[in-house]
Amino acid sequence: MIRLGVNVDHVATVRQARGGKSPDPVAAAYIAEMSGADMITIHLREDRRHIQDRDLAILRETVKTRLNLEMALTEEIISIALKTKPEQVTFVPERRREITTEGGLDVLRLEKRVKEAVKRFHKSGIKVSLFINAHLNTVRASARAGADMVEFHTGEYANARTDKDIGKALKDLRECATLAKSLGLAVCAGHGLDYHNILPITKIREIEEVNIGHSIISRAIFVGIAQAIKEMKHLLD
Repeated sequence: MIRLGVNVDHVATVRQARGGKSPDPVAAAYIAEMSGADMITIHLREDRRHIQDRDLAILRETVKTRLNLEMALTEEIISIALKTKPEQVTFVPERRREITTEGGLDVLRLEKRVKEAVKRFHKSGIKVSLFINAHLNTVRASARAGADMVEFHTGEYANARTDKDIGKALKDLRECATLAKSLGLAVCAGHGLDYHNILPITKIREIEEVNIGHSIISRAIFVGIAQAIKEMKHLLD
């Protein structure tokens, strides 16, 4: 079965809207793990728009599965990550005004910088994933940079509306997943995946894990986090 990483950023977004203490992403992560989540994912953004440093510190102490820290390739966040020591970090591009991550990391342009950062994390025993678009050259660059895994940005697939565009996006994902696996990279996927479009992703045998946040938290408003996760795990099985 494909493993499920649950992103709890959107719980923190609701909290930050009022500036209080509730709802608590730490509590959400606990319920998620108890309900079958295989990993907890958070994104500590440079502007701290949702997840805060305190959330990261507490989650590092309380998460029992694996903690995946999504992060920009900046010295401030790298230093925090090396000090906190999550099991995994995922390098993502980050723009201040974007609502959510808009695309994959430009590994071809940043290959030297990525490689240097990967070495620092490996020295601390932390695995590194790269959040990338489904482009063959980017997959090759990720392998050269020494990453342990890649997470394919599935936004193009999730936003496709015609059968032709959906088929093209899935074809690109399959080809890149096959290449990544052949290069020794673990394969993950995420962004825009929900209860309606996840099934074709499960057919790509190289994909070992998906990261899903918005659709699960949205569903949880109506049925609760535990039920929302159980429903997604059922679809992944």
